Amino acid sequence: MNYTDLHRIYHQPFFDLIKQSRAVHEEHWTSNEVQLCTLLSIKTGGCSEDCGYCAQSARYTTDVKAEKLMGREQVMERALAARANGSTRFCMGAAWKGVRVGTQKFDQVVDIVKDVATLGMEVCVTLGELGSEEARILKEAGVTAYNHNIDTSPEHYPNIVTTHTFDDRLSTIRHAQDAGMSVCCGGILGLGETIEDRLKMLEVLSNFNPHPESVPINALMPQKGTPLGENVQVDSFSLVRMIAVTRIAIPRAKVRLSAGRTNLSREAQALAFFAGANSIFYGDKLLTAANPRANEDLALLRELGLSAQQPNPSMEAPLADEVRELAPASCALAGCGA
Repeated sequence: MNYTDLHRIYHQPFFDLIKQSRAVHEEHWTSNEVQLCTLLSIKTGGCSEDCGYCAQSARYTTDVKAEKLMGREQVMERALAARANGSTRFCMGAAWKGVRVGTQKFDQVVDIVKDVATLGMEVCVTLGELGSEEARILKEAGVTAYNHNIDTSPEHYPNIVTTHTFDDRLSTIRHAQDAGMSVCCGGILGLGETIEDRLKMLEVLSNFNPHPESVPINALMPQKGTPLGENVQVDSFSLVRMIAVTRIAIPRAKVRLSAGRTNLSREAQALAFFAGANSIFYGDKLLTAANPRANEDLALLRELGLSAQQPNPSMEAPLADEVRELAPASCALAGCGA
């Protein structure tokens, strides 16, 4: 979908937008289900990158302390607890620039993935930059989806990160897709971007071929000590508008209501689900930030008549469309558009 169309859709009267997104949602998602995903930081802090929003960067003075990669037994304990608590996807994040074949940390992660893949949940990892060989090995080990957000528009990205480029992100996404993994890819609202930046980010995402399997829409939770630690938090109506436009632009993707839910009322979350969100991060913590308690989430879902989506660990990655509008130049450079 091109920017002009996205701009027109976004700037409709609020209720007209929600009406349209709800119709698209009901066409493609006929059951009242929400995917419950648990996110675990398996390696926290000490990252060499300079992402301006991240408390795990070694370049900033924050409350996050660097920790070593968790052992297989520790991760399995957390994964088993997540499954018992109703999670259908287990996501593991590591704070580093990327992984490379032949390194001890990559071998350790592969072993962890193989263990978690035996539990019947979908397995998602976010490990930074990937090459084609690393992506293939992770797929063979049992990874269902690879998370690698593009965060914001290509134009605004250099204001947020300087230690890698927007096209570096796209290259990793291409490698993950070529290996047969689904891609979980979205953005963060509240990075000092304009509405136009948000829509240009969505333009890139909607022109991926194949589309992302899931699209997290995060609201920045400002972290003290980071360059964006004093940013104003995004209001709930802006967040819901982006969820609605994402649902319209990428109708078959799961749209994940992600970071920032602690700042939303139950009513605002209900509106987000109505607008097209059908996935949440579930559990008391998101990497280093707080998240609503699991029992509160389950109570809200019951109140709304929603149920947990069943896991699908053998899920096939979305297929590329034979015909797709020409992708933006920044996407085409990495080969992620048709």
